[in-house]
Amino acid sequence: MTYEDYVGLTREELLAKMQTVMPDKRLRHCLGVEKAAQELAQRFGVDPEKAALAGLLHDYAKKVSDEEFLSLIDKYGLDPELKNWGNNVWHGMVGIYRIQEDLGLTDADILRAIEIHTVGSSQMSDLDKVVYVADYIEHNRDFPGVDRARELAQRSLHQAVAYETARTVEHLAHKGLPIYPQTLETYNAFVEYLKEMEE
Repeated sequence: MTYEDYVGLTREELLAKMQTVMPDKRLRHCLGVEKAAQELAQRFGVDPEKAALAGLLHDYAKKVSDEEFLSLIDKYGLDPELKNWGNNVWHGMVGIYRIQEDLGLTDADILRAIEIHTVGSSQMSDLDKVVYVADYIEHNRDFPGVDRARELAQRSLHQAVAYETARTVEHLAHKGLPIYPQTLETYNAFVEYLKEMEE
């Protein structure tokens, strides 16, 4: 399967469309996640085409306005509680509806991986994990702990998800920011893998 099979556009056409909805820096990040997701998929036996496309599109809706996200929540009858959050949650959880509208993407696996790429889930497929991890470790990223995350990603998706979720929870708590309940569920579901890292 190629990108064209999923969205009716070649990769070049899709990149041209993405340039109209995001700045160059965001597109560079998406390209980095596409590459990292494809590499992780090949390492862990996940469909590399699905992983690459999900990686490329994961931030497609990042620049959608708050007003538009709120209207999409209403339009698609999503949980009204979502309105209490913001772009960091919305661009995945609600952004998939914009992706479906703009690109006609219908593949449930790819949409799910994009939907939960910032918040995770207690029930994650290997494709979900690949995109979640790729977003964190792609080569443009540079922050404390990213090298450790890259090391873990080479040996275990579970450990990489656990490490990244723990760092995310820690970061949000340190800043005094609210933590989306599904992120805490992800942490609780994967926390056992943190112990494995120390063994």
